[in-house]
Amino acid sequence: MPLVTSKEMFEKAYAGGYAIGAFNVNNMEIVQGITEAAMEEKAPLILQVSAGARKYAKHVYLMKLIEAALEDTGLPICVHLDHGPDFETCKSCIDGGFTSVMIDGSSKPFAENIEVTKKVVEYAHAHGVVVEGELGQLAGIEDDVNVESHSYTDPAQVQEFVEKTGVDSLAIAIGTSHGAYKFKPGHKPELRFDILEEVTQRLPGFPIVLHGASSVIPEFVEKINKYGGAMPDAIGIPEDMLRQAATSAVCKINIDSDLRLAMTATVREYFAEHPADFDPRQYLKPAREAIKDMVKRKITNVLGCGGKA
Repeated sequence: MPLVTSKEMFEKAYAGGYAIGAFNVNNMEIVQGITEAAMEEKAPLILQVSAGARKYAKHVYLMKLIEAALEDTGLPICVHLDHGPDFETCKSCIDGGFTSVMIDGSSKPFAENIEVTKKVVEYAHAHGVVVEGELGQLAGIEDDVNVESHSYTDPAQVQEFVEKTGVDSLAIAIGTSHGAYKFKPGHKPELRFDILEEVTQRLPGFPIVLHGASSVIPEFVEKINKYGGAMPDAIGIPEDMLRQAATSAVCKINIDSDLRLAMTATVREYFAEHPADFDPRQYLKPAREAIKDMVKRKITNVLGCGGKA
């Protein structure tokens, strides 16, 4: 099966009251763990690549890994650029075979965000690629994205933004947060469903995206604390809140921190129990399995997209 865009995925997800998981990938074991989980659960899938991941692994290596996943699983897979910082990065990904890109102009004034987003949309649509835009900002750090505090999406702006840019989906800020913010002392996550409801009313039938939606699964945090040193209290988004969002207009839920925690916790545990081992296959294999199990949990408990491929 060739790569697909998210357009049909989102149409089905909106109508069916579920969301598609968008999982960040950086290396082979992460790709394998995610795609094996989706294959077993028969779930549609978005593999997303950040600008930082492209720098780390190189575009061509990631694309070849994803091509292998397509051949191995037969799943409908969309390849998405996460947090494209500018037109040039988006263009490079479109030209390089991505089927979806995000242009993140959320840090810019409203008019400038519209301008750069529209420019990406025009180029992407001419090449059969879909585009995600963003209004509002999530607190936290993800690669080059560094935001001190939440800037919630203003529902009064969403209709104008979508109409003027032509975007295919919209990421909004309703209380989710990127990686580091989940470890901030005193952090108590709470989703602003009132904002989501108003956005949905203003954009009926339009697919909404949630970034920074990892739940920070306690068992992984406990392992990291036990085997690698103190990690501050970490609180992600409760899975029941995310499941509620997935039954509404939210068609795409981004998950990255939980992948990192699953892999890191498992590797640290392995080395604690096998300090003399130096074979990467021995510690990456259980890490891959941990990722697989975690993704299956997300498909079942949060996304509701099992059996929808």
